[in-house]
Amino acid sequence: MSVPVEDGTGFGLGEQDAARFAGILARYPTRRSALMPTLWLIQDRDGHISDAAVAWTAAQLELSEAKVREVVSFYAMYRDRPQARHVLQVCHNISCHILGAQPLLARLEGKLGVRRGEATPDGEFALEGVECLGACGMGPCLQLGKHLYEHLTPEKADALVDGLRRGDPPRPDTDRDLEA
Repeated sequence: MSVPVEDGTGFGLGEQDAARFAGILARYPTRRSALMPTLWLIQDRDGHISDAAVAWTAAQLELSEAKVREVVSFYAMYRDRPQARHVLQVCHNISCHILGAQPLLARLEGKLGVRRGEATPDGEFALEGVECLGACGMGPCLQLGKHLYEHLTPEKADALVDGLRRGDPPRPDTDRDLEA
């Protein structure tokens, strides 16, 4: 399947990413079904999904830009602007709340010196509260990129931040590979 590297939207893929995109398209019966893995590909490469990437994705997948933006804004895993190097997304829905999400968020706010929705001044960490990570039986939980850390305690959160600062984070409980 042929994939244009640049299509006039101001956004383009290199040859290697164009090959990955072609592989994604080959897995789906219609182009529009490849939306979420395409967004992952772009976010993996750029760190976020820009307006130009939205336009390119819409054109490539035969969708409206509004539909692409709807998906980007609905799912907590997608980012529409540049973020910190490590974005810690703590689930605070009812299940995680009951299991200790608030003390976990408070511990992370203290450890990082930021409040929820802020990033550290060095751009290394951002802390977010998200509505649901789909792991209600394993809360409280935190998502870091494609990785899910389950049954977190404030002490485990400290170890995660310390490990990320050293470049040796603890192994996640779940690897989410949304391209698969």
